[in-house]
Amino acid sequence: MSSYRSPPPCVLVFSGSDPSGGAGMQADIPAISALGCHPLSVPTALTVQDNVSVFAVHPIDAELIRHQAQVLIDRFDIKAVKLGIAGNRRNAETIADLILQLRARQPDLPVVFDPVLANGKGDQLSTDDAALAIESLHAVATVITPNLNEANRLCGSEHAPERQADILMQRGCKHVLLKGGHGPQHQDVVNRWFGPDGAFESWNWSRLPDEFHGSGCTLAAALSAQLAQGLDMRDAIEAAQRYCQHALETSYAIAPGQRIPNRVPLFAGERK
Repeated sequence: MSSYRSPPPCVLVFSGSDPSGGAGMQADIPAISALGCHPLSVPTALTVQDNVSVFAVHPIDAELIRHQAQVLIDRFDIKAVKLGIAGNRRNAETIADLILQLRARQPDLPVVFDPVLANGKGDQLSTDDAALAIESLHAVATVITPNLNEANRLCGSEHAPERQADILMQRGCKHVLLKGGHGPQHQDVVNRWFGPDGAFESWNWSRLPDEFHGSGCTLAAALSAQLAQGLDMRDAIEAAQRYCQHALETSYAIAPGQRIPNRVPLFAGERK
């Protein structure tokens, strides 16, 4: 008798490759897999980085990105898309075109956009102006997940979180998850969700004492997997946060610097 499992939902991932194994594509693949989905991976850039610094970013040719993704789009049933760094403006525009193609046959396809502009140290992750390079992706995002630094850069630090979310929604993002990991070190992490028709919820998470390499990638990848599994936005955001918090609480160090999230499946007792 066959013990084959049923086909898992496929998540199409566009993100950069991190040779340290902590962030980008190397974070997305295990997180999506751990949550019961199958990652289809299209690298957008090759980076030179460790768990502290980014030394170089080499965007992959836009036509190669298009060719890789087109083969996957033509063959597989894609249930969600996860976007990380694009590498440059042309790549972002190419990815936006591919998503529009997918949306022509799947109007409700969820797209999770992690607008990574720099690493935790502030090293840039685009060969163009990072904020301008990703402009075309706002309009195709179902949910955007900026941290406080990214929200300030995208929307202006003079604006309150509510106004920042409004600005991002005016650009086309249907939902906004503002992450609080870069907030005051003596306070809990507060993540805020803003959705259509005034939908809002916030979550408080215990702030851990260390810094982590790829925490934002992990959360966004987990969110894409939860949406691919059919959860609604509010429940998907809560489940993705719970998974990410567990990954940080059980993280490990491979060298001095940022710790690596432990991207493994949650056991039943840990899902509560």
